[in-house]
Amino acid sequence: MNQAIVGGGCFWCTEAVFLNLKGVSKVVSGYMGGHKLNPTYEDICEGNTGHAEIIRIDYDPAEITFEDLLLVFFKTHNPTTLNRQGNDMGTQYRSVVFYENQEQKIIAENMIDSLQKAMVFEQPIVTEVSPASTFYEAEDYHQNYFNNNANKAYCVHVIQPKLTKFTRDFWDKLK
Repeated sequence: MNQAIVGGGCFWCTEAVFLNLKGVSKVVSGYMGGHKLNPTYEDICEGNTGHAEIIRIDYDPAEITFEDLLLVFFKTHNPTTLNRQGNDMGTQYRSVVFYENQEQKIIAENMIDSLQKAMVFEQPIVTEVSPASTFYEAEDYHQNYFNNNANKAYCVHVIQPKLTKFTRDFWDKLK
């Protein structure tokens, strides 16, 4: 298994998308990229720890490539808004790819360059590409959030529409 680490705003949304992909065996919500040791969700929400809400994806590269994961990532959030996804604002909601090796870094940078040249988005991509640092797993109640809370308002009004679009756009990559 390989790992990919991305942050595209609220980890509840990104986790729900990636759990549905062929080749993905596990998705863990967490925090990365900050300076505080052992941050909690409450710490992250204050917006001053430097951490981003991220997901760590375990995947089988024989079934899905890192490039495919990144394409899903870029197409299922807005990579053109700095420190913001919808109504969620703050550095904890930044768009970021945390790479674990030079190959991942190059692939992420090339993907951004390719999307920019193809003018896929109306605004410039502001996604950060940074080396992976200490991963802090989010509290248990954040894991598998959508599947455990599908009837909550945030899930119904924010996550479900994103999943509907994702399912339509990536039907061939679904489990």
